[in-house]
Amino acid sequence: MNGSVEAVFIAAEDSAPMERVESVEAVEGGLSGDRYLRGTGYYSPFDVCEVTLIEAEAIEEIREEFDIDLADGRHRRNVVLRGVEVYDLLDATFRVGDAVLRGTRPRPPCAHVEQVAGEQGVARALKNKRGGVCADVLEPGTIALGDELAVVERDPRTMGRRIADRLRGGD
Repeated sequence: MNGSVEAVFIAAEDSAPMERVESVEAVEGGLSGDRYLRGTGYYSPFDVCEVTLIEAEAIEEIREEFDIDLADGRHRRNVVLRGVEVYDLLDATFRVGDAVLRGTRPRPPCAHVEQVAGEQGVARALKNKRGGVCADVLEPGTIALGDELAVVERDPRTMGRRIADRLRGGD
């Protein structure tokens, strides 16, 4: 599974417009300068995603199907990836640029994203796996435009099963 970073966004605080950046430092707890690392996100401290990921293809589908253009970051996700289904990253460990992340859970849309986007239908458009996923930072590093995504480990259980099979004499 290979993909690449098409866009990177951060917002300093709740409801602030997402700012497109060339690169960002993934640090313990999130992304430097982003609202959730700073504790100023709308859902802080109760529902925090360290890093949020969304597919560029989902943004394009939304534009085609709903006539809503979220390419400016109004989707409120941090990293836009092309060429990878982000739901396949759940429970996987993967490298993006110099950072190592682990997919943790889906990030469904909420009414707040629609309110901040200032457009009816955004929350509905982000449903059905288009809302992206959350990830935790396992190893700090820089994430930049054009960086490749590479899966390091599909999920922790897969490696555990392989080890157990070898110990039992299987392949």
